[in-house]
Amino acid sequence: MNTSLSLEIYPLTADRWHDVEQLFGEHGAMGGCWCMWWRLSGKMYAANTGENNKAAFKEIVEKGREPGLLAYLDRQPVGWVSVAPREEFAARFNTRSPVFKPIDDQPVWSIVCFFIEQQHRHQGIAIHLLEAAVKYAADHGAETLEAIPVDTAAETAKDRSIYVGTEAMFRAAGFEVVVRRRPERPLMRKKLR
Repeated sequence: MNTSLSLEIYPLTADRWHDVEQLFGEHGAMGGCWCMWWRLSGKMYAANTGENNKAAFKEIVEKGREPGLLAYLDRQPVGWVSVAPREEFAARFNTRSPVFKPIDDQPVWSIVCFFIEQQHRHQGIAIHLLEAAVKYAADHGAETLEAIPVDTAAETAKDRSIYVGTEAMFRAAGFEVVVRRRPERPLMRKKLR
């Protein structure tokens, strides 16, 4: 990991839309996701994959909401983290899913995914984005921040799920496991106030 990276990190605003397009590429990050998987029900997500997800995500940004943070290296977008109040992700969190359902009705913010440009992976960009997301949430009034990362030590962990971050990186940032509904998917929280 490169801790000496000279990254600049900014919220995604309408004037940075072309940067997120560049970062996510033609395929919208992961298979046409456009960071909408957490914002839509499974059925709606499947129906909207690709251009419809892109349009929905762009609409969020154009309405003045800041759905996450972009990391830049040498003025080029190289990383993304999605951080927002949990209600932004109600389609996934307010389900019967034993993994994703909320543990309480506390007002919390959630970090739900990371995307790092392929040639810049394994350089610590996600850790920098995590630190920036904690600061961003605190600066915007969040009292508690949560995530459901992957415990890569669990036998049932799958590499393709690592886009949510790892338990180790969240633990290093001061998050604690609140509940572990599946061996590989702890719900972790950090008190900000």
